[in-house]
Amino acid sequence: MRIAILDPAAGISGDMTLGALLSAGAPAAWLEELPRRLDLRDVRVTVREVTRSGVACTQVEFAIPEQPHGRHVGELVRLVERAPLSDWVKQRAVRAFRLIGEAEGRVHGVAPERVHLHEVGAVDALLDIVGGIEGFAQLGVEAVYNLPVAVGSGWVEAAHGRLPVPAPATAILLEGVEVAGDPGPVEGEATTPTGAALVRVLSSGAPPARWRMVRSGWGAGQRNPPQYPNALRILVAEQAAEAGRVVLLATDVDDMSPEYVEPLRQALVSAGALDVQTWPVQMKKGRSGFRVEVIAPEELAEGVTAALFRHSTTAGVRRWVAERATLPRRQVTVQLAPEVAVRVKVLEQPDAGGVRVKPEYDDVLAAARALGRPPLEIARAVERDAEALVAKSKE
Repeated sequence: MRIAILDPAAGISGDMTLGALLSAGAPAAWLEELPRRLDLRDVRVTVREVTRSGVACTQVEFAIPEQPHGRHVGELVRLVERAPLSDWVKQRAVRAFRLIGEAEGRVHGVAPERVHLHEVGAVDALLDIVGGIEGFAQLGVEAVYNLPVAVGSGWVEAAHGRLPVPAPATAILLEGVEVAGDPGPVEGEATTPTGAALVRVLSSGAPPARWRMVRSGWGAGQRNPPQYPNALRILVAEQAAEAGRVVLLATDVDDMSPEYVEPLRQALVSAGALDVQTWPVQMKKGRSGFRVEVIAPEELAEGVTAALFRHSTTAGVRRWVAERATLPRRQVTVQLAPEVAVRVKVLEQPDAGGVRVKPEYDDVLAAARALGRPPLEIARAVERDAEALVAKSKE
């Protein structure tokens, strides 16, 4: 499985994330086309190569014309929901804006959806968040992790005066995220609210214990201090272990409405679960219930267990450790139209037995809606194209 690891040793912002994604291999043409897809046709994208303390980095800047008015967070959420984006991107982008609205709302005492982002800042945030999420799909990444986040030190200038670092909204957005204890050489604001929101919606926490490096990329920040590279590094890797230990979690519930099973499954996957299964069971006193069984990486078992308690009515969870063998896997992307792409999982069969391809279900449904074709027809077409892509890569 292809993964990405955020290394925010000098902090993280939206433009740093975009630069690092391009440096790691995301196509510049994709980013240059993004404003048009978000109906921001007058915005121009500039990509340039720069250095930060001697390290070659990619810098992204948006030329945003004067805007007639700012936008509320609720309006930005509606723009994302209408945009031609995959469900995977859309769900995370909407959550990012809602997190920003909640954080700024707590700071300023207003309703989250009524939080106002100023003219250019609103457009910049829209591009940073959508691009900062979709770029990982462009790299074929299936899971994102992060190293401890640097927040900086000192003070930052804000609209209402000087504020301590991290700024109040950033501090709220970083709740639950591991922060670097040593501020290091970064003076001033290292992590912005947009950067913190991206970490929250993308990352599953600390990286797995073992992984193989594929490539890395550096995204430049605006400042260029001499004493450290003001840049975000993204490491693209493959999980190394093809066999390893996992934790199995199981519980039976009979006092929870089945309509809440899907939100429970989503919460468990967000916490790092590898698989979630449910099925009906007959419980004591003749009550109908259902069993929830979860497979989680050993290092994420505590967080997944906590999510199971938080998002279900269970009072107890059974846990045991098992060995798991998996086929080597990677991901390719099949482009069906300029704005419609489907991610495909490629499994390598043992003993040179070829490959199996499996399109991502959510992407297939989104493509079917966008193209007005049956999902099964889309899946079959994607499988054929993916097999051709894999065969061509081996030539």
